[in-house]
Amino acid sequence: MSRIGKTPIEIPQDVNVEINGNVITVKGKKGELSYTMLSGISAQVKDNMIEIKRAEDTKNLRAFHGLTRSLVQNMVIGVSKGFEKNLQVIGTGYGAEVVGPWLKLVLGYSHDILLEIPEGIEVITETIPRREQGKLGVQAKIKVKGINKEDVGKFAAEIRRCREPENYKGKGIRYEGEYVQIKAGKAGAA
Repeated sequence: MSRIGKTPIEIPQDVNVEINGNVITVKGKKGELSYTMLSGISAQVKDNMIEIKRAEDTKNLRAFHGLTRSLVQNMVIGVSKGFEKNLQVIGTGYGAEVVGPWLKLVLGYSHDILLEIPEGIEVITETIPRREQGKLGVQAKIKVKGINKEDVGKFAAEIRRCREPENYKGKGIRYEGEYVQIKAGKAGAA
């Protein structure tokens, strides 16, 4: 039995869970999410807890048992609290701002990068004044918020991919708290 799969999921007070066959729908104050479970995996609500069960002990169902439980738990957390990823834009002249349905990134290229903000995702940018930039030289902060953990992580990774942090000066976009090892360069190698 999967240790993750057999752990019950607690349902907060403001969350409503409906199960119709293989489709589980979770509604909360932030929105609504649904997931279609693999045949052979079922869910039931008992005493304000969701239990995920599997019909048989095949390799395929064992693999999807824990995955289904994790996805349902992420849905419950998403509709009640939501998910958030914080990114930092580091580099002289770099910046980020939200322009309508687009995220505009200025990252030292000959052109600005425009990323369309997906539906269900909220992006907040903040420009940092020079006196508050600190040791790293953070030019801007980007917050990506949403109820679907996968979509939030995917869009944050797409933003980071536009200019990944480089190892000599540390310039680029990185997650808040991410460690980037700085190399010495040619002068330091001698």
